[in-house]
Amino acid sequence: MLTLDQNYLQRLIESSPDIVIAVNRDGTIIYYNDGARRNLRYSAAEIIGQKIDRIYPSIDEARRVMKAMRAAEGGRIANFDTVLRDKDNQQIVCAISGSIIYDEKGEEIGSIGFARDIRRLRQREQLATCGEIAVSLAHEINNPLETITNNIDLLARCVESRLTDAELVVETERLDSIRAGIGRVQAIVRRLDEMTRKGVYETRDYLQGKKMADLAPRETDAHPGHSNGTSVHDDWALSGMSVLVLDDDVSVVSSLADVLRAERCVVHTATRPSAALGVLRNMKVDAVISDVVMPEMDGYEFYMAVKEELPNLPVILMTAYYYDKDHIIKRSRLRGLEAALFKKPVNPAKLRAVLVQSRQKAQAAKVAACAAKEAVAAACAASEAAASTKTPDATHPSEAGASAVVTGATVTPPLRSTSSSRG
Repeated sequence: MLTLDQNYLQRLIESSPDIVIAVNRDGTIIYYNDGARRNLRYSAAEIIGQKIDRIYPSIDEARRVMKAMRAAEGGRIANFDTVLRDKDNQQIVCAISGSIIYDEKGEEIGSIGFARDIRRLRQREQLATCGEIAVSLAHEINNPLETITNNIDLLARCVESRLTDAELVVETERLDSIRAGIGRVQAIVRRLDEMTRKGVYETRDYLQGKKMADLAPRETDAHPGHSNGTSVHDDWALSGMSVLVLDDDVSVVSSLADVLRAERCVVHTATRPSAALGVLRNMKVDAVISDVVMPEMDGYEFYMAVKEELPNLPVILMTAYYYDKDHIIKRSRLRGLEAALFKKPVNPAKLRAVLVQSRQKAQAAKVAACAAKEAVAAACAASEAAASTKTPDATHPSEAGASAVVTGATVTPPLRSTSSSRG
């Protein structure tokens, strides 16, 4: 077995970036390397000769580590989670590997520990978990919020048309309270998404010695719920518009369809892209509202399938996520996507505005096509009229040819056959 020179071994341990600390049987620090000095900010003179609880938040935590060592086989532990305390009283989350030191008689004479600051590693793990939770929450929470928002919109319409002004004030306050609650839930989900994107995992105390993720909405993020904006419309700009709603969440489809029917739209619904394509092949549809994340195919694949069969049909994609997951919307926009609605629940007033704009654009295109067709027809008619009234300057070629034949027949007598001349 190769034996290292003692001086070399000492320099190796001394230069290690990890925290290396040894204590005697009484728990007094007898060795403290340069890695410990850098991490804990105590000098060797300040710490050697001190009790080990000097670098722990409490004596209980120091005892917990020693208890784990004594309970482990051979008195050794590896990557044991603990917390140390530096000179500025900041807690450092560490993974410690260590062992009890015995003399020749097998008596315990001290212990040594090798600790590594794992705060950055732990933060990366927390952020990765955060990201997974943020994606899940965006879908699983925002879809029910979409249903709630749509039904509040319908309820507001009903309340507005049936109550007196005094009663309407009270009920409107209640509806606004529900909207404010929805807004707070949305702000919490946004906060989690923001934390993941910025790469900063923030926590706050909630019990003594316990931490929780700080998801409290910030003042700049505390957006209120959607304003009403749902009074009965005088113009009914969407009346008669045929709209297909596609979402794998039945409650979203149902509530969104009710909102559109309240706008006097003709609504078709589907919960699978294949069913939606079947509707489009058999029914007249003026616009499609589709979710992004669905079974069978995603929003981009569905949009391209629609574009292949009905290239001029407007498609509007909506998503529960707070960003363009998998760049579905970006790719669709590059192919001519009509519009995108981020962050369910979708504001019904915003949805109405998008559909109105889509309908107006389609109507303008139709008018322009008719005008172009009429212009072409007028140009053709004018051309024909000019041709019929125009005086010809020369004899038509066919007439000239006929004249030449007649003239030739008159001037030049036909040849007689030999037999005829002899007779």
